[in-house]
Amino acid sequence: MASISSSTTQSSIKILRQKTSPWRSSFFHHPLRAFFTNPPAKSSENETPPIDGEPISNQSHEFYGEPDQSSRSSSERVQESVKIFNKMKELGIDPTVRSYNNFFSVILKRGRTFMAKRYFNAMIRNGVSPNIYTYNILIWGFCLSTKMATANRFFSDMRERGISPDIITYNTMISGCCRVGDMENALKSFNELNEKGMAPDEITYTHLIKGFVGAGRIEEALDFFREMGGLKLKSNALIYQALVLGLYENGKMDDAQTLLKEMMKRNFRPSDPSIFLTVMKAQCDVGNLDEAMDILKGMKNLRISPESAHYGVLIEGHCNKGLHDKAGKLLDEVMEDGILLNPGGSPLEPSVYNPIIRYLCEIGHTQKAELFFRQLMKLGVQDPLSFNNLIAGHSRERMPEHGFELLKIMARRGIPSDSNAYSSLVESYLKICEPADAKTALDSMIESGHLPSPSLFRSVMDSLFSDGRVQTASRVMYTMLDKDVLENLDLVAKILEALLLRGHVEEALGRIDLMLRKGCYPDFNHLLTTLCKKEKTIAALKLLDYCLERDCNVNFSSYDLVLDALISAGKTLNAYSILCKITEKGGMKKPTSFESLIKTLSEEGNTKQADILSRLVAQKTSGARKGQKVAMST
Repeated sequence: MASISSSTTQSSIKILRQKTSPWRSSFFHHPLRAFFTNPPAKSSENETPPIDGEPISNQSHEFYGEPDQSSRSSSERVQESVKIFNKMKELGIDPTVRSYNNFFSVILKRGRTFMAKRYFNAMIRNGVSPNIYTYNILIWGFCLSTKMATANRFFSDMRERGISPDIITYNTMISGCCRVGDMENALKSFNELNEKGMAPDEITYTHLIKGFVGAGRIEEALDFFREMGGLKLKSNALIYQALVLGLYENGKMDDAQTLLKEMMKRNFRPSDPSIFLTVMKAQCDVGNLDEAMDILKGMKNLRISPESAHYGVLIEGHCNKGLHDKAGKLLDEVMEDGILLNPGGSPLEPSVYNPIIRYLCEIGHTQKAELFFRQLMKLGVQDPLSFNNLIAGHSRERMPEHGFELLKIMARRGIPSDSNAYSSLVESYLKICEPADAKTALDSMIESGHLPSPSLFRSVMDSLFSDGRVQTASRVMYTMLDKDVLENLDLVAKILEALLLRGHVEEALGRIDLMLRKGCYPDFNHLLTTLCKKEKTIAALKLLDYCLERDCNVNFSSYDLVLDALISAGKTLNAYSILCKITEKGGMKKPTSFESLIKTLSEEGNTKQADILSRLVAQKTSGARKGQKVAMST
């Protein structure tokens, strides 16, 4: 094979320096120039030339990945390589077979199969003869892109040109067939390899075992594994990985576990650590937790860092069997080592974290559970069940302020809450004698669309009332009635009485007005009697006036009490006003009993009112019939 002479190279460099084109001047210093222009080193014919790390060497365990087409830099590298390769002739540099080989390696790694065929045809037209390395690279590239028909044509073409396939060629063909599931042609290549007196190697068996596993023919894969052992060939992690997964998928869990243990014992690190997760989950599903834990230990021995998904499977498995203590210890490892927040880790499923959070909350470790859940929140978890379990846990531990903070987070993020969580929070505030905070939590509960139970309303009202917060209790009472919870009326009566006694008459009348609209009737006679006894005459006057305006059911004796209290307190004009209203309603039964009021009015100079009252009494007396009942009296 001709190589570029020193004089030719010097001449090309001289021409290059004389050109003014920036591209031409940059080519001389371009790092890829040597890649295409260096003559092949004088070496043994059987030595595989370096192909920039391409996996065609017989020392590699894995020939195939996916064609590298995703990266922009990879695409730019292909374009740049094509430009340089095409520019070689302009610079007086004839491509050699090695130039073509390196060029094919670059473009085929990135899936440019059509381009490779065009340049191969150009290579033949230019009189450059391909060698075995050329065909191995081409077959490898087309197998990589699963274009087996073209790979087979190159395989036939190389033999027509008198180039004998070597072990690399056959391994590549076997791998390509396995990649597309064509196990019959893979076996055909394997048999042909043996017929030609070539000894199959570790690579050969690796591809065949993986291929048969992928085709669902696990027994044939195991046969090749045993045959490989009989030939004293070294196994590798890829073989174990494929067999373990194949056995697992075929329901042979015991065999898969045995092989996995053997793999770990031999310190084989799988290329895909998910194999551990797959088998671990399968063992947990059937309750073999000790076997699953052995896998975790094996991973650590291989210095493979377990991820959150591995711990998640184990935590869930232990929780499902009621072994929450062991699940808690596994969670401790996750938290201490910061595994949950490791980049690239898989998020835990609700079936993993909800049971352990609930358990921790039930045994009084809610703060630990919340620390765990807050890490989950950083990963985007917003599970309502976990929130509610944490709130209930804080409530049981009498730390409702922590639970209320969680409720605020839920409200901000629009996460649905649970009425039981609110109820437990309210009850927790009451247990630590914080009725005002309990009322705030109750309001939040109602704002969130939950209706408190009658007993919860009563607990809050009673606690506020006992703490002397009558008006706050009154507001809770108003909310309860407004929500049509028409119970706890005995406590309602106490709150009304307290409001009136404390002078919050307008507020009390507003509450009474709501009660009447809801069909509830307070005991006006009791309220009036109590107010008179406590000498709260103005409150009694306003309440009686309210009753008269609305024709409420009030005993005549209650009228007498209020009038006597007003007169005794010297509030004669108030007594006169209310007596007039009573008389207009037909509620006067013994007008002679009001002579003292008329006399007092006259003595105080209120002669006009005394005269009006006298005439009114006289009219009522003359118009009254024997046995007439007094309106509003009972």
